[in-house]
Amino acid sequence: MIVIDGKWVNIHQRTIEPARMIVAGDRIASIETTWQEGGEYYILPGLIDAHVHVESSMLVPSEFARLAVRHGTVATVSDPHEIGNVLGVEGVRYMIENGAQVPFHFFFGAPSCVPATTFETAGAVIDARAVAELLAMPEVRYLAEMMNYPGVLQGDEEVMAKLAAARAAGKPVDGHAPGLRGEDARRYFAAGISTDHECFTLEEALEKAALGVKILIREGSAAKNFDALIPLLKTHPELVMFCSDDKHPDDLLEGHINTLLARAVAAGYDLFAALRACTLHPVEHYGLPVGLLREGDSADFILVKDLKSFEVVATYVKGQLVAQEGVSLIEHVPVVEQPNRFAVPSPNVSDFSVPLAGEKIKVIQAYEGELITTKFVVDPLVEKGEVVSDCERDILKIAVYNRYHQSPPAVAFIRGFGLKKGAIASCVAHDSHNIVVVGCSDEEMAEAVEVLVRHKGGISAVIEDEIRALPLPVAGIMSAEEGIQVAQEYAKINLFTKNRLGCRLDAPFMTLSFMALLVIPSLKLSDRGLFDGDRFAFTNLFTSP
Repeated sequence: MIVIDGKWVNIHQRTIEPARMIVAGDRIASIETTWQEGGEYYILPGLIDAHVHVESSMLVPSEFARLAVRHGTVATVSDPHEIGNVLGVEGVRYMIENGAQVPFHFFFGAPSCVPATTFETAGAVIDARAVAELLAMPEVRYLAEMMNYPGVLQGDEEVMAKLAAARAAGKPVDGHAPGLRGEDARRYFAAGISTDHECFTLEEALEKAALGVKILIREGSAAKNFDALIPLLKTHPELVMFCSDDKHPDDLLEGHINTLLARAVAAGYDLFAALRACTLHPVEHYGLPVGLLREGDSADFILVKDLKSFEVVATYVKGQLVAQEGVSLIEHVPVVEQPNRFAVPSPNVSDFSVPLAGEKIKVIQAYEGELITTKFVVDPLVEKGEVVSDCERDILKIAVYNRYHQSPPAVAFIRGFGLKKGAIASCVAHDSHNIVVVGCSDEEMAEAVEVLVRHKGGISAVIEDEIRALPLPVAGIMSAEEGIQVAQEYAKINLFTKNRLGCRLDAPFMTLSFMALLVIPSLKLSDRGLFDGDRFAFTNLFTSP
């Protein structure tokens, strides 16, 4: 039995009162208000990330949990889409089994888009039959983000079958509809899709909120929409949830959903509206068995020093103290099984050759803190009849290798990374997790890819004879090491990329990972070629004369 005296923040009654809480086993036995001042700390429900890809932390679920509980997170609504694209259903089961080994609430979804599109090569297929089988599992709580919005609008048979499977299982469907507006948005959400975490502007979010869509305000390592969307917490508080979507390990080391809570309160938004966005609303929407500080609830709660910084003193999951004073008390689970799928041969420098075939080239424009890109047309830099990287104008070669089957890479050009020399590569590359590389020279690009081939996955940065790498042998996208160590190594390679290679992005590897994400407009690159996300079709690198 655990007895805790503190200031009880009751999100249901919108009150803060001194109280004594008694925990028996994994349940809250009683909460009684007292006449005394109460304990020093505030007692809050544990925080929930309403949409996250655990794999993007580069950590297996058990290690993600060890870092997350330090910041008061007790649960995640997790889409195992990334490992699903590598290993299929086997990957989803791996995530469930690994996460079950630690005291933390992981609620996984059935990936709805594996592969994400027909314009790229993934390592597996999860069809409607497999989706139905996953949804029948009690550990699988929902149909994960339906990224194939063209398929929804066109009534694609396979897409409709997956939506029907979710309806039959009585489980909600997450949305993914960046920039979708008007009648198309109405039709998309009318198909039974109930959330969206891809709104970039307040106007878009308000239009979707008018349809009754739950808006997940996202603040991750790359996509940062909090400032644009937080006014919804005042106009439509009942529809708002907080999420990170993608959180790299160094950022997870520093904070999680608690930082969004603090920012909302600091900006003058209602305390209880902010708290409900990261506790009550995900519990109600997804039907999660996570405690909300009521008698009989699962004992999932946190103690914080104040209601401004939300500095977490202690985190409890199912009545167990899992973090205290910033230290995780969850034991490391050795990662014995490391499933993977990796069939890339060593690259050749000639793989990156781009013979001149037109007067101008289309260039991808990447942006800090955004998943979206734009496109522009420019005169290329040509040497000996070939188009080469132009570091002076920040127009660099980008290539994507199919890592599941031997084939030549697709090569294009990108602006926004600002590399002055060297190359960076990653096989954390949404959605199919092929190898993506950007660099100033073909030789350095080949070396950066070769490093990943040797490690069977990971991220790398090279410049001349210097090499930095973070191996990710679990599905080629996650580490088998402890979370703090991975976060520190990631921070080092990130700093190396900025200091030695001259990259001007705050999160270069996170941004790089989205340059092959075809379902986010407007110009991206898959292993099969340059892709126009506005027309949802391949496009030529060179413009027509």
